Amino acid sequence: MTTPLVRIVDDDADARSSSSFFLSMMGLEIKEYDSAYRFLEEDDMNRPGCIILDVRMPDMTGMELQVKLNQKDCLLPIIFLSGHGELDMAVHALKRGASDFLQKSAKPERLLAAVKKAVTASMEEYESGNEIETLRKIYDSLTPREKEVVLGVAKGELNKVIGYSLGISERTVKMHRANLCSKLNVTSAVEMATFLRKIGVLNA
Repeated sequence: MTTPLVRIVDDDADARSSSSFFLSMMGLEIKEYDSAYRFLEEDDMNRPGCIILDVRMPDMTGMELQVKLNQKDCLLPIIFLSGHGELDMAVHALKRGASDFLQKSAKPERLLAAVKKAVTASMEEYESGNEIETLRKIYDSLTPREKEVVLGVAKGELNKVIGYSLGISERTVKMHRANLCSKLNVTSAVEMATFLRKIGVLNA
């Protein structure tokens, strides 16, 4: 099972170490980066968790890194830490999808709460993505005929209607339907429809 990782990106070694020590004592796995460039070069952004990101860093600021991550469609929640607390900067960061914006002087408990919220959201996103990938593989394993039948069943069509449109007997449709219930691990047309919606084959 994949465990979440909290990344701390900050050029201030003391601040970085302080946050890292506190959060690791709370049972979280931490990885530190002293620059945005190092983070981009070394981090596995497919692993769930979150990013604690300093606003002001040389070479590439936290805000600039956020823009790059958005361009990469990175789904990791970002918690900004600022030693300055500019309101406009916080508003822009949150509008671009940041999970939270805290001052570095915030109490450790406030940081922990923000991290727990971000990590929970990331893990839910990750698990949902894994589920969809698994369901997609199951769907891809179906024969072309089974895909035609399951679509008709999911749309609520009667067996005889499906058979007529596909040029097969109603008995054959029933056989395919039984096989589909087994392969997709479902028991009804409603569950088949839910399955197809999850993988984007059937519109909501």
